[in-house]
Amino acid sequence: MPESSTLVVFLGATLLLLVIPGPAVLYIVTRSVTQGRKAGLVSVLGIHLGTLVHIAAAIAGLSALIAASATAFTVVKLAGAGYLIYLGIMAFRSAGKAESHSGREPMSTRRIFWQGAVVNILNPKTALFFLAFVPQFIEPSLGNPGLQLMVLGGVFIVAGLISDSTYALVAGAAGARFLGTDSWRRGQGYVAGTIYTGLGVVAAFTAGADT
Repeated sequence: MPESSTLVVFLGATLLLLVIPGPAVLYIVTRSVTQGRKAGLVSVLGIHLGTLVHIAAAIAGLSALIAASATAFTVVKLAGAGYLIYLGIMAFRSAGKAESHSGREPMSTRRIFWQGAVVNILNPKTALFFLAFVPQFIEPSLGNPGLQLMVLGGVFIVAGLISDSTYALVAGAAGARFLGTDSWRRGQGYVAGTIYTGLGVVAAFTAGADT
C-alpha cells in the first residue's frame, strides 16, 4: 500500500490533470449538452470502465509494450482517431434524420456507455498516464508494485468520477435550457458531429506527427 502522504500528493496531481479537458471530457460534455445529464453521467461510467482497462493493461505491462513500439502506439492512436470520426459521422447522419422527421430518438444508455468506454480505451494518453506518471508514486521498498498501482488507479478513478460528473451535471444543466426548442433539436447532431469529427481529425494529425 502507498503511504498516506504519497496518496495525498498523487491525488493533488491527479486533480490538476483531470481539470484539463481532453477527448474523454469533451465526449462527456457533448453527450450531456445534446442528450441531458443522464446521458452525461452514463458517459462518465463508460469512460472509467475504459480507465479500468488501462489499469489492468499497465499492471500486465501492455502499456509499456505499446509505448516501446512506435508502430503499435501509432496504430492505437489512429484507431482512437478513427473511432471519434466515426462517432462524428453517425451524429451528422442522426442530425439529418432529425430534420426529416418530427420525432427524436435519443441513443440508448447502453450505447452511450460502451461508446464512452471505447473512447477512453483507445485514448493512448491514458495509457501513457499510467505508464509514465503513476509509476513515479510507486515505492519498490513497500513491495507488490501491482497492488500499489491498483490503489493509485482506484484513487484516479474516484477523482475522475467526481471531476467528470461535475462536467456532466454542469453541461447537462446548460443543455437543458435548449433541449426543448426546435432549433436545438435540429442542430444538436451537427454540434456533436462537429466536435467528434474535429477531435478525430486533430488526433489523427497528432498521430501522424509522432511517427
